[in-house]
Amino acid sequence: MMEKEEYTGSNQYQWMEGTVGMTTWRERSWGLLLCLAIAIPCWLLGKAIPVVGGPVFAILAGMAITLFWQNKGRSQAGIAYTSKYILQLAVVLLGFGMNLSEVARVGLTSLPIIVSTITTSLVAAFLLHKLMRVPTNISTLVGVGSSVCGGSAIAATAPVIGADDEEIAQSISVIFLFNVAAALLFPTFGALLGMSDAGFGLFAGTAVNDTSSVTAAAAAWDGMHPGAHTLDTAAIVKLTRTLAIIPITVALALARVVRAKRDGSEREGDFRLSRIFPFFILFFVLASVITTLCLGAGVSAQVFAPFKELSKFFIIMAMAAIGLNTNIVRLIKTGGKPILMGLCCWAAITAVSLAMQRAMGIW
Repeated sequence: MMEKEEYTGSNQYQWMEGTVGMTTWRERSWGLLLCLAIAIPCWLLGKAIPVVGGPVFAILAGMAITLFWQNKGRSQAGIAYTSKYILQLAVVLLGFGMNLSEVARVGLTSLPIIVSTITTSLVAAFLLHKLMRVPTNISTLVGVGSSVCGGSAIAATAPVIGADDEEIAQSISVIFLFNVAAALLFPTFGALLGMSDAGFGLFAGTAVNDTSSVTAAAAAWDGMHPGAHTLDTAAIVKLTRTLAIIPITVALALARVVRAKRDGSEREGDFRLSRIFPFFILFFVLASVITTLCLGAGVSAQVFAPFKELSKFFIIMAMAAIGLNTNIVRLIKTGGKPILMGLCCWAAITAVSLAMQRAMGIW
């Protein structure tokens, strides 16, 4: 019989993996309701202050509550369920915001820049992981979050690599810090560089991490340059980046398979690819295809708006659960190296995005 383990670190994730699926809805209800109660005001706060966003408010609220309430008892099953399965459901619903026709029409122009920035961030994270000895999971999440789409990419990647809640919280915190900096600084920075409206749309879409921050930066530019309409360009470029979730998560799953077999960490008879393969990503792709076909057939985009909003809300719920499972004191004590890694990835992406635009004659 397995001995009882604390709900911290990798043990916490293993506990979740082994028992979440065996709990009943009644056992999960307390934790689900708690996460819902935290998510609603955080969702409203995110609407009022989009540069911060609901997920950040939720994860901070969860960590604050945990400072005073560590033994969560019967709420733990629902919290664990929310931080894993509700998070995956949010990624699936994110697919209903993907119009692949628009991505193909506008996003292909930005594809060389997107590939360059994603590669730069992943390589930088890998090298800094080796140099500074940052934990592997945090390095992966910061690298993917910086290069693809912030919190959504972290949400998709975390279950594939077996990241625990504290690693997710650490990575989200790092991404948030540089999201805010980019949203506040990039419009003025772009104006000082003399960027065109199209150039700044590409810059915001490729060099800013999270969707809310991309929107904030592009909207600020439009406010400074009436009639620029960079928000549409930035949003589509950002959607194109989001598609990188698919190959990255599949590659990480396959890499984990190879590593497990090489290290002998799984007995041959017990090992199953289905345990770690990101099948929820296939549903994300299916949702994107359905959206594209429906929009092509003349269905209004407003039909899919509730799914997109629900995806955002579920991410906020999941971040509340992750915050409830995170020790903020330990997070602060161990945060220096991940923040430095995030800074380096952010600076590298910014430099490569600008250099590629200059080389392509877009700027």
